[in-house]
Amino acid sequence: ELQLVFQDPFGSLSPRMTVGQVITEGLLVHEPSLTGKQRDQRAVDALREVGLDPNARNRYPHEFSGGQRQRIAIARAMILKPKVVVLDEPTSALDRSVQKQIVELLRKLQADHELSYLFISHDLAVVRAMADYIIVMKQGKIVEEGPTQEIFDNPREAYTQTLMNAAIDSTRFRVSA
Repeated sequence: ELQLVFQDPFGSLSPRMTVGQVITEGLLVHEPSLTGKQRDQRAVDALREVGLDPNARNRYPHEFSGGQRQRIAIARAMILKPKVVVLDEPTSALDRSVQKQIVELLRKLQADHELSYLFISHDLAVVRAMADYIIVMKQGKIVEEGPTQEIFDNPREAYTQTLMNAAIDSTRFRVSA
């Protein structure tokens, strides 16, 4: 019912296993009665759902880009049909255009499968795009929580205000050649 998608998909994908093996590994434990053919079909379906060619299941993780590896990690989580997915900084290692694609994919999967996400991130632009409700933490303690729009528009706590101001200020920096 709960699956994880980690910040660094390369570190969480075994280099000794094909993508198909990585994606279907959980099925061996949680749905052991499935045949090899059924597991393979589920891998095909999972890869298609995250926007990857099903033939990718015969390749190894190192053969893919960071965004593709994150899609593989998402497929691995989704194949088990969870109700909740913990996303630990799932876009932090990706460039902005790929981040946008992954955020759009996650939102589509959320709508299609009625998923709940626990989204952990320091990137406030991505948080704003993904979250309905925010919990702001400092040193492991909750300092503020509330609906996303409310927190962004009217942060009550000084720490949250500082975070918001820092995020806004960082978007103003431009590097000139």
